[in-house]
Amino acid sequence: MTTLATAPTAGPRPARMWHAVLRLHRVALIIWAVIFAALSGVLLWAYGPGASAARADWRQKCGSHGCGWSSAISSYHLAHAGVEVTIGAIPYVAAVWAGAALIGRELEAGTAHLSWTQGVSPTRWLATTLAVPAALITAGSTVLVLVHRLLFDAHKVPVTWNWWDDATFTANGPLAVALSLLGLAVGALAGLLLRRALAAGGLAFVATALVDTALGTARPHLWPWATSHGTLATGYATPSNVLFGDKGAVTSTGAHIADPGCGKSEKCLAAHDVTGYFSHYHPDSHFWPLQLVETGIVLAVTAAATAAAFRLLRRRTA
Repeated sequence: MTTLATAPTAGPRPARMWHAVLRLHRVALIIWAVIFAALSGVLLWAYGPGASAARADWRQKCGSHGCGWSSAISSYHLAHAGVEVTIGAIPYVAAVWAGAALIGRELEAGTAHLSWTQGVSPTRWLATTLAVPAALITAGSTVLVLVHRLLFDAHKVPVTWNWWDDATFTANGPLAVALSLLGLAVGALAGLLLRRALAAGGLAFVATALVDTALGTARPHLWPWATSHGTLATGYATPSNVLFGDKGAVTSTGAHIADPGCGKSEKCLAAHDVTGYFSHYHPDSHFWPLQLVETGIVLAVTAAATAAAFRLLRRRTA
């Protein structure tokens, strides 16, 4: 009796897998589309009619003796600040969603295992599951950063927007995109580690917060400081709109010491051998070096988290 060999079941084509991921997470896709449209609309409003109204009120109501902000000026500033805070929250949302819904829930409910028995390898499942949201997050975040940058560069109302503020710094360059991808990768790793939706979402949030906080603390030290020197007569000499670092006194040997607080006391200055003052700072020309170095670090951490996720998946499904 002849036994007929059974042909192996062909796995789904990549296009179908992408479609399946989009269909499975269509609610998250709709929410992301709404967030993207709303933020883009607010930024474009602030760039166009919002800026025009605020500038007109500033000219009419603000003079050399100060300015009482009108509703137009407040709305213009609030739009800018609100969008920055929301952009800064995207990595956390991506981390929680990836840990809880994208990976954790699929493993907890057994949906992922069902896919693996239908011709989809675990590696291919994870690659497709991450690639679809990564592409959407990258595209949307990139557009938001470009529009935000357009508004920031065209800023013509004398409301203080410091380039070195955490929210502004993040939203003004590729760091915002990199942090969003980091949140996705950390969430995926947390989901694979815990395989429980709620716990994975919490772990992903905490891990993303720790990385974000550590990078924010280290940011001023990622690029050499610029230094300004002042005389005993002028005191500290530092440009405006800069990120300040250390400052202190300079001795006759050129050494930098803590400011002894002598003021104008010649006796005190002579006792501490103070001949001038120094200030360390980052001018606005340091924005891109700092931005690119931090972005590179975030992408490296993202790559490490992604590689760890794939390695963990292969070990558990070997």
